[in-house]
Amino acid sequence: MINLQTWELLSYIVTVFGLPLAIFSFIWQQRKERENEEEAVYQLLSDAYTDFLKLVMENPDLKLRSQGVTSDLTEENFTHEQLERIQVLFEILISLFERAYLLAYEDKMTGKQLRRWASWDDYMREWCAREDFQQMLPRLLQGEDPDFCAYIQKLVPTAHTELKGVNHV
Repeated sequence: MINLQTWELLSYIVTVFGLPLAIFSFIWQQRKERENEEEAVYQLLSDAYTDFLKLVMENPDLKLRSQGVTSDLTEENFTHEQLERIQVLFEILISLFERAYLLAYEDKMTGKQLRRWASWDDYMREWCAREDFQQMLPRLLQGEDPDFCAYIQKLVPTAHTELKGVNHV
């Protein structure tokens, strides 16, 4: 049989090695789960953006993916029904951008978080460079998260300049 001193020695070994190992394992598992959750959120958001682009492709008459930006959203240039479809598509897009901002944006991001967010920032800059989107932006942002509104409005002046630089390359 094991005597009292042996039990005491084994308890010390467990305390010294086992407990820190268990804590490390728990923390590592929690971090892994958080990364998996962030990846799942990113994938769902990416799928939603792909679905949005499919809607855009189903409406080629609105010219939302053309290089020429539709700057004058008037009934002289578009039918009432087309203007309504543009507005609805932009509302869907703003909703998606806000969801991405609320779920994926943090003030201090690193590594994978930053890389994931960079793709959303690129999408937002691309759309903010469009004059038609800019024209509707004040109406689209009514009732949206204030931090998101400030973020996307800050993109508008720089996005237009950046898009011009890309188009001239």
